[in-house]
Amino acid sequence: MILYADLGMSAWGVFQVGLMNVIGLSFGQASQVVGLGVLIFGWFLGFPPGFGTVSNMFFIGYFIDVIIGLGIVPKFNNIVLQLVLLVAGMTMIGVASYFYLSPKLGAGPRDGLMIGLVQRLDREVSVVRAGIEITVLVLGIAMGGPIGIGTVITAFSIGYFVQMAFKLGKYDRNARHMNLYELARYLGGK
Repeated sequence: MILYADLGMSAWGVFQVGLMNVIGLSFGQASQVVGLGVLIFGWFLGFPPGFGTVSNMFFIGYFIDVIIGLGIVPKFNNIVLQLVLLVAGMTMIGVASYFYLSPKLGAGPRDGLMIGLVQRLDREVSVVRAGIEITVLVLGIAMGGPIGIGTVITAFSIGYFVQMAFKLGKYDRNARHMNLYELARYLGGK
């Protein structure tokens, strides 16, 4: 929805398009490569991946390509409707983040980094997420990723949408997620 609002991509989108420019992947494939890189970085920082981490890394990129291919998100030439689509996209990200994080089976690579830093730094989700988004945006611009007013709005606002969804759903930002090792032990009955 943020992409089709045509006001500028999200910061991660700018980074992924920049990566596409450098190594020639589809948008969804670039999302998967970035997810893998963030997963490894987060693991290095002490945030081990869970089932949700790996699933998110693969399926988000896959479904981005499927949704783009199906053309099911409308495009508008009216600035008001474009802003509505942008806000709806940020709302969907916030709500979706809450729902997939609630089972505590591992946060996606980007959200895992966010949650890990929120816990380690003891800062609000909105502040940590904005810091991550702005950092990723600068890197994306350096690789030639496109920006627009929606990019700036998203970089500074998406954290508030996620934080609001967490607050409304009473998600504990300090909740511990089961990592892959723990899941394997649990499924193995040990």
